[in-house]
Amino acid sequence: MKKMTTLLGAALLASTAATSAFGAETLHMIMCGDDTTPGIPVQQGLISDWEKQNPDFKVEVEFVPWGQCQEKSMTLAAAGNPAALSYMGSRTLKQLAKNGLIIPMDLTDEEKASYAAPILGTVTWDGKIWGLPRAFSTKALFYNKKLFKEAGLDPEKGPQTFDELLADAKVITEKTDAAGYAMAGASFDNSMHQFLNLVYSNGGQVIDADGNIDFDSANNVQTMELVKNLVPYAEPGPVAYNRGKLETLMGEEKAAMMIDGHWLYDRVPADVDMGVVPVPAGPMGKHSSLLITDSLAVFKGSGQEDAAMSLAKFLTSPDHQMAYDIAEGYTPIRGGQKVDELLAKDPSWKPFIDIIPAGGPEPFVTDYVSMQDSINEALQGVILGEVDPKEAIETAAENLEDAQ
Repeated sequence: MKKMTTLLGAALLASTAATSAFGAETLHMIMCGDDTTPGIPVQQGLISDWEKQNPDFKVEVEFVPWGQCQEKSMTLAAAGNPAALSYMGSRTLKQLAKNGLIIPMDLTDEEKASYAAPILGTVTWDGKIWGLPRAFSTKALFYNKKLFKEAGLDPEKGPQTFDELLADAKVITEKTDAAGYAMAGASFDNSMHQFLNLVYSNGGQVIDADGNIDFDSANNVQTMELVKNLVPYAEPGPVAYNRGKLETLMGEEKAAMMIDGHWLYDRVPADVDMGVVPVPAGPMGKHSSLLITDSLAVFKGSGQEDAAMSLAKFLTSPDHQMAYDIAEGYTPIRGGQKVDELLAKDPSWKPFIDIIPAGGPEPFVTDYVSMQDSINEALQGVILGEVDPKEAIETAAENLEDAQ
């Protein structure tokens, strides 16, 4: 499929209200990534439908690689030439809102009720909703049934607790040629994410309900102790591995267990027999998952705020959003009959959908990079044996105060 637009030059972007050859205003929308993912044709069709209902506007979608996308949206907004609508990691919304670059979403009570409360928690700050969730993921623990059987473990029963996770990882490492547990420790956001799945499953948190840092807890120390204890049964040198590299290990059957999204099924060969269970529960918690969303944000100052809000709501309305979710392979953002139909067709989705009410949102901070670095440095220190879990958590908690 051809791109809906090429990367526009600075001169064109200087006016988001530029008039097209047909007399319609150009509504500039920035989309992170490229136009090759399976959900983009679905989105393009929806945009065409919206344009028919709003003939005064022509939507120009600019695809920008993830590495530069969010920075570009912020730079344009700070310079006074914002895109009308932009796809953003929800983690950035607090910073944008505090700097007055985006406007809150005007949702009715009915529209709010169409989302599970924990999902809205990923886009809510200061009592206001700052983005409409567009992509959503939950996590679970995948395990290799063949390696479980080879190690003498029940291939139909994955670990349910921290203790079982550790015990199974130990047995697999000792009795097979594979690592028991695939551990992310590289300086990437998904290393922090993998750890936070365990944090939430042990009753821990990063930020409390009042917006205060609450990382220095017994729950989180205990979770970091699990990481320390898992290191001997992980792949060699976990600090060199991000999620993508671990998915390769799972596909090659060089690791037996990994916390990941449903997409892992599509990233390993079809003959790798995978089981999946909720993220194991810690002694102080219950099964949970980190809830991560990307969102559509309406920028202030384009002069097209109402139109951008209308387009965002149109794209994320329940039926339209579900079509996009299914095409992209994301966890469905809303429930309903279509989700029931999905589960009937593919029961492998059940652990990823059932966990939503018990999940915790990706922490909402002003400086996301600082938070990521603080938590990853704590992880790496423990993995390398340079610091004990309690000290690592205490240091990270102090550093997290600066991310607020």
